[in-house]
Amino acid sequence: MSELQEGMVRAGRAANDGAGNGGMPTSAAGKGAGTGGSAESGNIARHLARMAALQPDRAAVICASGRDAQGAVAYEQLSFAELEARSNTLARALQGIGITRGVRTALMVPPSLDFFALTFAIFKAGAVPVLIDPGIGLPNLRGCLAHARPAAFSGIPKAHAARVVLGWARATVRINVTVGAKWFWGGHTLAGLAGLAGMGGLAGSAGSAPVRAGAAHDPQSHARLADAAFAPVDLDADEAAAILFTSGSTGAPKGAVYTHAIFNAQVEHIRALYGIAPGEMDLATFPLFALFGPALGMTAVVPEMDASRPASADPANIISAIQKFGITNMFGSPALVNRVGRFGEQHGIKLPTLRRAISAGAPVPAKVLERFAAMLSPGAQVFTPYGATECLPVASIGSEEILRETRQRTDQGAGVCVGRPVPGLTAKVIAISDTPIDAWSDALEVPVGAIGEIAVKAAHATRAYFDLPQATALSKIPDPANGGFYHRM
Repeated sequence: MSELQEGMVRAGRAANDGAGNGGMPTSAAGKGAGTGGSAESGNIARHLARMAALQPDRAAVICASGRDAQGAVAYEQLSFAELEARSNTLARALQGIGITRGVRTALMVPPSLDFFALTFAIFKAGAVPVLIDPGIGLPNLRGCLAHARPAAFSGIPKAHAARVVLGWARATVRINVTVGAKWFWGGHTLAGLAGLAGMGGLAGSAGSAPVRAGAAHDPQSHARLADAAFAPVDLDADEAAAILFTSGSTGAPKGAVYTHAIFNAQVEHIRALYGIAPGEMDLATFPLFALFGPALGMTAVVPEMDASRPASADPANIISAIQKFGITNMFGSPALVNRVGRFGEQHGIKLPTLRRAISAGAPVPAKVLERFAAMLSPGAQVFTPYGATECLPVASIGSEEILRETRQRTDQGAGVCVGRPVPGLTAKVIAISDTPIDAWSDALEVPVGAIGEIAVKAAHATRAYFDLPQATALSKIPDPANGGFYHRM
């Protein structure tokens, strides 16, 4: 293994330093390892503060919350100013109980007002959330938590029950936070932490009233929230920001180490690639991507659905939320897009407010794109970005190009077109190999038209798996001549 490759392996181990002792996990591979350039510094949570200053009274998050007296879906919300203030309050409280810089914190909370406030609070406190898709199944969940060795566990009562009964991370968890319900599993409650910090609980807790789209907030509330000001921990761009576990579709799930620089680069890529602007309305059907909404200045609308089972979502609830709130942007799994598209086709539904839909996680058949695109206005498209947990987006293509040009080639057996590389990303096709590659060489590339594996260099490519040196060495190719590394897709 080369010296540079060893450095990237050490990056995967670096977050260990933060296990329960407030350590400062950093990357040993050097700043800007994805591109060889300097990395942007700053806590990813600073995006929320900027948007709260830009549009304080606009709703940042609107979440489905049961049913009203007439049986319709009820919603609750936080404005940008409220989300900023409450996440500040919680960040201060988290630090007070030991969830501080570098402390790995398992986060098992479904999309809700509490989820948004708590996640931004963890980022602001400098802690490292451990995010695992619950859809991977209980055995994999237990294995991921055992591997990540979190010192803190924040979750809904059901998650805490599983933690206790199934022994999740029993050897390492020493701080517990129970979120949003009656049953209490020791440690702290989220509402209690907010109260200790002087705010008396989160807006949108049980009992809050339904809201309508675009409802205004009292401008004087900003003065009442002013004492909640909190400066996010000033982190080096290469410090671990989160550990995101892969789906396990290509083997055992692995924890990709995200830095704040990677998150910042992703925000900018998504903004530029799809022309997203503050003031848009985003239908948030996937927890991780839901967080990008407020960071980009969009209002995140969480519909009534189980985010861990998108294929079973009621399409009528999705359509209703799009129409009620004038949704302009939607991210959904191919299964969800297929389900909503079939429903729209059967009922002749049009969605004139949608400017774009984004679907990722698996190939999207042309027929699925065709059904959904038929509901959109001229110029609006379904985009299918290509990538993986380790680097997303890598490439993107829209439904217009697929339906007009590439679907015929796909039907003839040419494969699925994933579009063009995103600006600023370098993509190469190299000879297929099942062994580590110590250093990049142009000789690795195959001729045009030959089949190989894709390798990419980008500022938003993760440089290591958490505490998996062999997997890291297999997936990363150091580029000593030009700086940085290539990730093998």
